[in-house]
Amino acid sequence: MKRLVLLLPLVIFLGVAVFLYRGLFLNPEELPSALIDKPFPAFSLPAVQDGKTLTVADLKGKPALVNVWATWCVSCRVEHPVLNALGKLGVNIYGVNYKDDNAAAQKWLKEFNDPYQLNISDTAGSLGLDLGVYGAPETFLIDKDGIIRHKFVGVIDERVWREQLASLYQQLVDEAQP
Repeated sequence: MKRLVLLLPLVIFLGVAVFLYRGLFLNPEELPSALIDKPFPAFSLPAVQDGKTLTVADLKGKPALVNVWATWCVSCRVEHPVLNALGKLGVNIYGVNYKDDNAAAQKWLKEFNDPYQLNISDTAGSLGLDLGVYGAPETFLIDKDGIIRHKFVGVIDERVWREQLASLYQQLVDEAQP
């Protein structure tokens, strides 16, 4: 019995080591979301630019990317030119300014251009919490009915758009056509 007790720390160590080793091979861009195929969470928050109250109803009508961003987010600065280019190509993009100062967000959009058709000010982070946001940037693809179809964590660069998101977005656009 004493020998069995002496082996217990080794067994626990090996169990923890196997668990941590498995984590080395996980892709942080593939964080699961319980919201896939569920409606975008209900909200009533001001717009970044004019303070007009926006709700989930404002997101319905056409497929879109919903991009969670902030001025304090270094990665968002890297991603922003790509979003500007996508916006110019006609991709419908909505923004969620996450846990940020509204004046700083307005200055950012004036300085770096505004790719967003709508931009929600989520200063308290309540919408981000409902979305299960870990940080910024995170992007959700929603269909014309406001149903979340995909979640991407990290910077959308040209490669990510081309290899992962463009086809998903185009599929949602095609499905929205009568």
